[in-house]
Amino acid sequence: MGLFDFIGKGKNLRKPNRIRHEGKTLSEILEAHTNHFFGHPGGKRADLREADLRQADLRSANLTGAILEGAKLEGANLQQAKLTHASLAGAQLRRADLRNTDLTEADLRGANLSEAQASGVEFFRCDLSNADFRGANLRNANFRLANIKGAQFAGADMGVTILRETDLEGVDLSGVDLTTTLLPKGYTPPVASTETREP
Repeated sequence: MGLFDFIGKGKNLRKPNRIRHEGKTLSEILEAHTNHFFGHPGGKRADLREADLRQADLRSANLTGAILEGAKLEGANLQQAKLTHASLAGAQLRRADLRNTDLTEADLRGANLSEAQASGVEFFRCDLSNADFRGANLRNANFRLANIKGAQFAGADMGVTILRETDLEGVDLSGVDLTTTLLPKGYTPPVASTETREP
């Protein structure tokens, strides 16, 4: 797991005060978003559509309800961040560190989370349709009632991952060890199936 050794250690991470988007620093955008969240003066919802946030240090950031559609977040550190109800459709989160992040009811349609470190993530009621989780670490993640239609999980680590009350029809779980995964009642994993079913 060498590629994860660098994630989350502060190596090469970019501080929010050194990242600019549409004329403002990320620090200013986050501060205005926090004020918006608490109803304080000067508040403004964070609109980070298509923002270049690669390798950004966003540990414990409050991005509840933020707009991050198409944002480039490869290698970003989002450990313990709050992203409930955030819009991350099409976001690039490859190799991002999402450990223990709360993404409850977030929109991650078509997002790329391949090789992400996402253990302990709360994906409850998320829209994860057509998301890419190939090679991701999803141990102890909660996918209850999430929409994962068309999502790809090939080669992901799904030890003790919660998939109860989740529709697994058409989901690519090839090469995934499901022995400790909490699967929906009555679900039987396909036996060495290599077919790709058309939606």
